[in-house]
Amino acid sequence: VKCGRDGSVDNHMEMGKKLLAAGQLADALSHFHAAVDGDSKNYMAYYRRATVFLAMGKSKSALPDLSRVIELKPDFTSARLQRGNLLLKQGRLDEAESDFKKVLKSNPSDKEEREAQSQLTKSDEIQRLVAQARSSFKSQDYVTAATQLDTITETCVWDVTSREMRAECFIQMGEMGKAISDLKAASKLKSDNTQAFYKLSTIYYNLGDHEMSLNEVRECLKLDPDHKQCYSHYKQVKKLNKQIQSAEELMQEQRYEDAVSKYEAVMKTEPNVHHFSLLAKERICHALAQGQQASRAISVCSEVLQSDPENVNVLKDRAEAYVQDEQYEEAIKDYETASKHSENDRQIKEGLERAQRLLKQSQKRDYYKILGVKRTAQKKEIIKAYRKLAQQWHPDNFQDPEEKKKAEKKFIDIAQAKEVLTDPG
Repeated sequence: VKCGRDGSVDNHMEMGKKLLAAGQLADALSHFHAAVDGDSKNYMAYYRRATVFLAMGKSKSALPDLSRVIELKPDFTSARLQRGNLLLKQGRLDEAESDFKKVLKSNPSDKEEREAQSQLTKSDEIQRLVAQARSSFKSQDYVTAATQLDTITETCVWDVTSREMRAECFIQMGEMGKAISDLKAASKLKSDNTQAFYKLSTIYYNLGDHEMSLNEVRECLKLDPDHKQCYSHYKQVKKLNKQIQSAEELMQEQRYEDAVSKYEAVMKTEPNVHHFSLLAKERICHALAQGQQASRAISVCSEVLQSDPENVNVLKDRAEAYVQDEQYEEAIKDYETASKHSENDRQIKEGLERAQRLLKQSQKRDYYKILGVKRTAQKKEIIKAYRKLAQQWHPDNFQDPEEKKKAEKKFIDIAQAKEVLTDPG
């Protein structure tokens, strides 16, 4: 039986080697699994399996195999050197140095000696840099710390601690995109990294991305359903997410006044994150413009444009509200600004043409309408209507300066209408 078993282990080893050479990694791996199962003391089976894991980019799985090789055959220099390299990449510097030093003492080949010496020197430099980065971070010099951590992570690519520290530097520097990238890596490199998911969720939340925030906080709760910070943050994001979704559904149903109330609730749920207030006001501006509430729409849209003057959607909505309010020149200005930031937008082009057409029409004065007479009215009726309106709108009848100004304009319009309509030429 023993012979048979060894024979079958040898077969698996042979097949595994051939498949590995042909680059068929998954098939090679199953043969080396079988070889390890068949003989748990066969150090070459572990070594070959580690080689496949490394070729597949699964260094986490390779590490215990290399340790088992060294345990079974302590003078296997190549395995120790490879383990040292993996430990260095993980940022486990003391353990890596111990492996490199043992390689140097174990009668290595020239090539192995050169590699171990060079990696030992590199590890020493990184030890120094780690101390410097920690000191810069402690004294809140985040820019210097981030630069030092850049150099560290070039070598220690799987070092979670350095990535998390650098993410914190980026947060302090306001470089949220870079912080997200480091925290995503940290959440993959370290299993059960609830803190990385929590931080990712809060960054997305503060950037106004409620959907991504909800995704990340759910990942945290999958790992630990009782995580206090994640659970309380989850409740807040879920509530906000639900309100925004239901506001958008109301908008789809053209229930604009209800959508406005729902977005006002969003601002109450999260009054401290500027992005959410801005989003709510942007959508309120849209709902009011769609619901023909011109003056309210103009006021809310203008508030958003103070913070975000190039917001094309809000410019379009305010332009629409100006058209409803017959302020055609203002509408044209908004459409022109919007078209600078969104050149091929058909809506802007059509809106602009419509506002220009309405402006032209409004400039062709309808004198009959001003005097309130039919187009078929005779001269006598026109003069009668003129006298009545001139008496009503005489500026001397008004005390309030605004009213007086309005009356003066109206009085001139009435006189002009009478002149044009009674002129025989």
